[in-house]
Amino acid sequence: MDFLTSQTHLHITTWVIAIVIFLIAALGKQSKGLHMTLRLFYILIIITGGALFFQYQTNDPMLYGMKFLGGILVIGMMEMVLVRQKKNKPTGLFWILFAVFLFITLFLGFKLPIGLDFLA
Repeated sequence: MDFLTSQTHLHITTWVIAIVIFLIAALGKQSKGLHMTLRLFYILIIITGGALFFQYQTNDPMLYGMKFLGGILVIGMMEMVLVRQKKNKPTGLFWILFAVFLFITLFLGFKLPIGLDFLA
């Protein structure tokens, strides 16, 4: 397995685990430890995604930049949902934005030339 494939798999693994932890934290009982673990995965997602971004953005810089921005927005919406739930404030808008940004980011990620090619 070459470096690109293993780095892409590491990035995918981190965001899949983060989404699972997010759903457990958001739909279950609020736990400070679970929220802190999710924040650790935010950092891992940004590090692995940033490494992919800076290494392979020469193919199509605009799409890679938009995917990077979309990923940051997904992380932001995840955090907003959890924090607003903890404060007993409405989260409907942030759930919708989370779903929209996640769809856009996944679409761009699978459309770009590196990594797995599910949409070909």
